[in-house]
Amino acid sequence: MLETGRRKPTPLSVLTSRARENPKCRFTSLMYRINEDFLKECFACLKRDKAAGIDGVTVEEYEANLDQNLKDLVARMKAWHFRFSPAKRVYIPKGNGALRPLGIPTVEDKIVQMALKRILEAIYEVDFLPVSFGFRPGRNCHQAVDALYRAVMTRPVNYIADIDIRNFFDTVDHKRLMALLSIRIADPNILRLIGRFLKAGYLEAGKYYHPEEGTPQGGVLSPLLANIYLHYALDTWFEEDFKKKAIAFTCLIRYADDFVAGFQKKADAAEFGVRIKERLAEYGLEISEEKSRIISFGRYPFLSAEQSGKKLSTFDFLGFTFFCTKSRKGNFLLGRKTAGKKFRQKIVALNQWLKAVRNTAKMEEWWPSLRLKLEGHYRYYGIGGNMREMKSFHSQAVSRVFKWTNRRSQRRSFNFFQFCRYLQHNPLPKPRIYHFYPALW
Repeated sequence: MLETGRRKPTPLSVLTSRARENPKCRFTSLMYRINEDFLKECFACLKRDKAAGIDGVTVEEYEANLDQNLKDLVARMKAWHFRFSPAKRVYIPKGNGALRPLGIPTVEDKIVQMALKRILEAIYEVDFLPVSFGFRPGRNCHQAVDALYRAVMTRPVNYIADIDIRNFFDTVDHKRLMALLSIRIADPNILRLIGRFLKAGYLEAGKYYHPEEGTPQGGVLSPLLANIYLHYALDTWFEEDFKKKAIAFTCLIRYADDFVAGFQKKADAAEFGVRIKERLAEYGLEISEEKSRIISFGRYPFLSAEQSGKKLSTFDFLGFTFFCTKSRKGNFLLGRKTAGKKFRQKIVALNQWLKAVRNTAKMEEWWPSLRLKLEGHYRYYGIGGNMREMKSFHSQAVSRVFKWTNRRSQRRSFNFFQFCRYLQHNPLPKPRIYHFYPALW
């Protein structure tokens, strides 16, 4: 009699099982898994609304002749005629007014990157530690925020180390990364393909650049490679070395290259401040001194500061400012609100978008996009305790919508009463809490 209820193991789940059963297993044969069927699955995972790379080919255009394109791609990969194209370099504004470089790969490069990502992810998800939340399946930034909330609210956290790695994605050491990958990956063809990805470089202002270090931000594979790098450079070191030698309670919460650490004892916090610089330096990374600090923070420092009439410092993590306060019942509470620089950045970006779009299309055409922008903001920043900041954002957003809709011509489009009537028939999303305070027990 046949057994029922069991699913046939997939090729990737087999890799995961082997990795889980043997933490020291090195995978010697992986390249053969990248075939036409697998690449078709990887193509289906791509986002459709992304910009084209340097060849100008969009996802829809590539899909028009998908089978033949993938057949040709596999043939070139088998003959080692495939090479990653340089990414198209673009810049997006950061919160401090600076620009963040992003690389836009071609569709074909994205497919191969996705294939490498899925294979490596099947292996490394078993190794990754619970302290890591960024760019992992089933994990997100709100879970990292909740983990920080639980640590401060339920554990004896008296100090917070807010550390910033200077230009992490631009300074990842290629040789070191390849050596770390070799701990688990023994297939020379997979390693060779990843090496080609790292050396592809980027195109900017008609000129090609091939940096000797760093992983291109914007690539499908880059976040996973960053996680692997920091898994060895930071996570395992903290959990298996620093934490075991600490005097008292310590914890680490990391999202990609952003991380904070909590400590019960000042001596542990001070020791971490010294050793983290040394540890990251071994991996070619550098701490940003002006953005990194160790502060007194938590339940008991807050009560002590309150008695002496002082205020504790705050810190930012994942776009939120964390501060010590009291609940309505007078109990200690970890406060969370939209970080000031993120708030200003979002308002400026919305203002610029409204200014640009107001005369390029009719209101009924761009109004749905405005709704999506506001909805996206509320879904991210709609966490417990942040309603005041979201209401402030909504108020300023509506004010700017009224301002720019009245500047579509030399004559005023409508007065505020008419604008309010328009909003009644075409309402904008209002702030709401999507992520409540997590359970503490």
